[in-house]
Amino acid sequence: MVASLRAAIFDLSLKPGQRLVERELIERLGVSRTTVREALRDLISDGLVTVVPQRGAIVSIPSAEEAADLYEIRAVLESLLVRHFVDRVDDDDVARLVASVDEYDHVVATSTDVREILAAKDRFYAVLLAGAQSPTLQQLLGGLKARVHVLRATSLAEDGRPQQVVSELRAIVEAVCQRDGALASQLFAEHVRRASATALRALERGQNAAAPA
Repeated sequence: MVASLRAAIFDLSLKPGQRLVERELIERLGVSRTTVREALRDLISDGLVTVVPQRGAIVSIPSAEEAADLYEIRAVLESLLVRHFVDRVDDDDVARLVASVDEYDHVVATSTDVREILAAKDRFYAVLLAGAQSPTLQQLLGGLKARVHVLRATSLAEDGRPQQVVSELRAIVEAVCQRDGALASQLFAEHVRRASATALRALERGQNAAAPA
């Protein structure tokens, strides 16, 4: 039940701000009211669902302040992740990372579906996580992934951003191929902060559009 709702949020079948009505979830998933309530409690703990007065449970929309904090944490953790990758991998691991960026480039060139683009980016991250060989970082980033998923989708939905990401990832991978952990780490932090700026601009536009005239 929780896995089904989490997957629906991750693939944007349930969109940011969408109400989660108990009766509709019971009918959609064929489960009891108790099961739905337990699942919603878990998703609230994950930060994926928020309870809004007079509206009930909705798919979370992070505030600008929360988004900025989450991206800064990502920048720190992911720059450390790529440094570990450089220090701990062999040539085969590097080749897999190069291939994952090639795949991401192909998806960006052939699709505008944000879900497909996110999935391709996740495959890049999967190679990084495996090569970095750090259960601690994997656990921390796994917990963060749920909180930043909507933000990542927001950033990658911006015109031109997926193509910029291709260039940024290729620069990171070039530093990895040169076994320059410091440069790869710096470039990854810059990549995350550019994504942050893009997502924050999109959030601000959305908030302004929603504000009463």
